[in-house]
Amino acid sequence: MRVLIVEDEPFLAEAIRDGLRLEAIAADLAGDGDTALELLGINTYDIAVLDRDIPGPSGDEIAKRIVASGSGMPILMLTAADRLDDKASGFELGADDYLTKPFELRELALRLRALDRRRAHNRPPVREIAGLRLDPFRREVYRDDRYVALTRKQFAVLEVLVAAEGGAVSAEELLERAWDENADPFTNAVRITLSALRKCLGKPWIIATVPGIGYRIDTTPVSGHGGGDRG
Repeated sequence: MRVLIVEDEPFLAEAIRDGLRLEAIAADLAGDGDTALELLGINTYDIAVLDRDIPGPSGDEIAKRIVASGSGMPILMLTAADRLDDKASGFELGADDYLTKPFELRELALRLRALDRRRAHNRPPVREIAGLRLDPFRREVYRDDRYVALTRKQFAVLEVLVAAEGGAVSAEELLERAWDENADPFTNAVRITLSALRKCLGKPWIIATVPGIGYRIDTTPVSGHGGGDRG
């Protein structure tokens, strides 16, 4: 299990990381909201542990973004406030569990394992189309049994296209579902990401451009073409 610990008290954060290591749980640390968002954009985590009161974007804001991303990542919130209203607001934001400070590291580890088991039971189905096999839970992609290494963003884009089952997806929808709410609607990030994604998946090109509409998975790719590499 790999978790992200978002906690602005350095000694507490390091104590949590070291304690979880003894439980065979790997943890990355973020001391503020900006660092947390950066790590979430780079790495894949099984669970996020969020202190609500941190510098920069708050733990609440980070929770909202995790939920909006559709990743299904469980969220455990840490807080010094133990009032029922505080906990209720955290659950309304999308938290899956709550732990009030101070707490025992053993209890945190037990709660993390429970969340991980629940996540495993609710794992999304593996999708297969046109020789592609996409496992959303493990975040793995295979093409004709060949493993394809993708960045987090490339995987997110491919996941949207595969879920459409050959239907066309507009660039606007890809931007909305694979990027965050702060993405510039006039950016060429979608075109650039799709171009790189095509190259990663290899020939024959399997992502086709639908003129005036968007992009789709070509279920009958023709060697060397399959929709071309137009963006």
